[in-house]
Amino acid sequence: MADHIIVGISGGVDSSVTALLLQKQGFDVECVFMKNWEGNDDEYCTAEEDYKDALAVCDHLGLPLRSVNFSQEYWDKVFQYFIDEYKKGRTPNPDVLCNREVKFKAFMDYALELGAKKIGTGHYSIIDDSNGYFRLLKGLDPGKDQSYFLYLLDQDALSKSMFPIGEIKKKDVRKLAEESGLVNHAKKDSTGVCFIGEQKFFKEFLKKYIPANPGIIETIDGQVCGEHDGFMYYTMGQRKGLGIGGGHGSLEAPWFVAEKDLDRNVLIVAQGHDHSSLYHGQLMADEVHWINGSVPDNLSGISAKIRYRQADQKCEITELSTEQCTVKFDKPQFAITPGQSVVFYRGNECLGGAMIDSRK
Repeated sequence: MADHIIVGISGGVDSSVTALLLQKQGFDVECVFMKNWEGNDDEYCTAEEDYKDALAVCDHLGLPLRSVNFSQEYWDKVFQYFIDEYKKGRTPNPDVLCNREVKFKAFMDYALELGAKKIGTGHYSIIDDSNGYFRLLKGLDPGKDQSYFLYLLDQDALSKSMFPIGEIKKKDVRKLAEESGLVNHAKKDSTGVCFIGEQKFFKEFLKKYIPANPGIIETIDGQVCGEHDGFMYYTMGQRKGLGIGGGHGSLEAPWFVAEKDLDRNVLIVAQGHDHSSLYHGQLMADEVHWINGSVPDNLSGISAKIRYRQADQKCEITELSTEQCTVKFDKPQFAITPGQSVVFYRGNECLGGAMIDSRK
């Protein structure tokens, strides 16, 4: 009897082709659509439309579809953290937590209770178990690799997961979807997370949950050059939306967020992408996590990413404990951002990561 695999289907092309490939491989496939948001924000969230697409795909493939609501788990484990971090003036990455707490915890538990052998998801990463433990590898398509968002997974989660499209390029995923008659083969990739949707809604959305605390903007030299709407609307290295007009510095060079002075509620900016205040050679991080369950025996040849799609950066991990570490880069990095993740690699293998706390 074929193994029962439950696919988390979102209505997008990636998870739809995941279900298609597992079906073609002879597995007993069932699909589950997860609803992770409840509230009065339907203008942001596309869940209803996405469910219709998921249902159309499952009908076409002859696969059963269930719908399950994880909105409480999402609120407690992801959204509350998201809001708390913004209140602290940091820039969180909810997708990292959503993977650990919802997709590979709540959903995985639900699927296993239904009798699934494993779950399947549309992540562009590869799981390899040839060395006696489960390794997380970068996806074949360098422009779509999602290992950065999966670094909080552990051996148990990887052992019960399948990423069928990890070894396929995005253009070929769409081609497979079109050749198989899937209605969503040309559907635009989702941006952001469900409760925010498109970035144009971001500021409006946050206003509902965090009181704005406007203040002044200063240059790195202490000159007042504008006003900010509240720290939650700005992140390190941000260029757009600062509203700094002429008369401040050289008119040819754009301004970037360099620092947040939490005590004075002052946003500090620097002019020119190459300004030294925008670059730091070292960061301090906490909540260290290793996919293998322990610190690798050899930390030489390590590289890291401080943001999604960044090229690997050579670094050295020092002052490492079970909870914290310091990362020293060979070259200063632009806009290291507290609240974001630093993710560690050796070649194509994702080893783990940590949460950025500060930089210098």
